[in-house]
Amino acid sequence: MEWYLFVTGSLAVWRITHLLQAEDGPFDIIYLIRKKAGAGFFGNLLDCFYCTSIWVALPAGLCIGKDWKEIVLLWLAFSGAACLLEQQTSSSKHHSKN
Repeated sequence: MEWYLFVTGSLAVWRITHLLQAEDGPFDIIYLIRKKAGAGFFGNLLDCFYCTSIWVALPAGLCIGKDWKEIVLLWLAFSGAACLLEQQTSSSKHHSKN
């Protein structure tokens, strides 16, 4: 696998996960989806970045992986990379406020 596929896949998973979990989206579409999801399974899923990243990473792994082993590894690696990016971007927000 080419390295740039991992990098772009990781960035895409982070971006989509962040959009679904923390942003309102254009015309508040994502906010309305989260509101409609309520406090049930899907609402709780969208409240947690780490949980959401697992499910966002799955189609990325399916699209890029060539066999089932690579798909599973990419699935977990994309989610892990997105979580690391979230930690880095979240901590930099807190530092800039102090």
